Amino acid sequence: MTAPSPNRSPQLLLQSAPFLRRGVTTPKLMTEVIIGMGPIVLAAVYFFGLSAILVILASTAGAVAAEWLLGPGKPRGATLRDGSAILTGIVLALCLPPGIPLWMAFLGGFAGIGLGKLAFGGLGQNLFNPALVGRAFLQAAFPTALTTWSDYGTPSSFFAIRESNFALPFMQAAPDAVTAATPLGLMKFEQQSTALSDLFLGSTAGSLGETSAILIIICGLIMAFRRSFDWRIPVSILVSVAVCSAVIWLFDTARYPPPWAMLTSGGLLFGAVYMATDPVTSPLTPKGVWAFGLGIGLIVVLIRLWGGLPEGVMYAILLGNAATPLIERVTQPRPFGRGSIEQ
Repeated sequence: MTAPSPNRSPQLLLQSAPFLRRGVTTPKLMTEVIIGMGPIVLAAVYFFGLSAILVILASTAGAVAAEWLLGPGKPRGATLRDGSAILTGIVLALCLPPGIPLWMAFLGGFAGIGLGKLAFGGLGQNLFNPALVGRAFLQAAFPTALTTWSDYGTPSSFFAIRESNFALPFMQAAPDAVTAATPLGLMKFEQQSTALSDLFLGSTAGSLGETSAILIIICGLIMAFRRSFDWRIPVSILVSVAVCSAVIWLFDTARYPPPWAMLTSGGLLFGAVYMATDPVTSPLTPKGVWAFGLGIGLIVVLIRLWGGLPEGVMYAILLGNAATPLIERVTQPRPFGRGSIEQ
């Protein structure tokens, strides 16, 4: 029997899935998200001036330093090429108040990468969103700095750097001349509403990246159209918040905020678009993403209305991250063709 010629192509070719490939790599995806976050960064700089640039640089420097010092692989800093450390630093900075001391922003970026990513084994193995781990670390260690808000500025005050940015480590700086309560703080503790136009345009106090609702919505729609994230996650979060807050508001319209105020205030939109959609820390199953988003939305409403803090997006997403393995186990689809066979 003659052996087949090694030059002949096989008549039967076996290949494992996936058969269709998008050509998306980790560095490409990280770069696309960073570009999609560009308008939010520009808005933060417009509203908060040079302080916003300094906080973003400090937070990113901390994340890059942790990746370079503690990251696996050789040569040192090889894992910086995927862009995840830079993305983590920017996302964390946009969750911070503009007057935070720069050393705290640096420490938050370092802790986010070190505790939220590298402690779990590196990219793709972390359970929690690294940027939120960094913010939770700062919230627990320095609660006063994380809840002291500076009012937004004007283009003429662009170079007016806040004194608190240059506070020495573990030293207290002189308070800023102008501070302001966030819309959520006014709504929760003083029962004062903020004009919807201010919430949409960003003329409010708050974290660097959470003020302009309309800009976050536009950027989110563009990124969803480009399939940079699973659109079902932010949609399920916003639907859950809207429905739950509407039901509660109808019971007592004088005491509880309306659903449109809940949707456009605080860090809900920013968290739903840029943090909850992290593919590593969110479910991948079709039913799981809906359960993940609905649970986050419900927790946000509960914390905002009855919790001790005016905002609950950070804790809601972290709890959703913790529940992701269980959600994926429960919502795992049945393999095609598997089932009971009737005898």
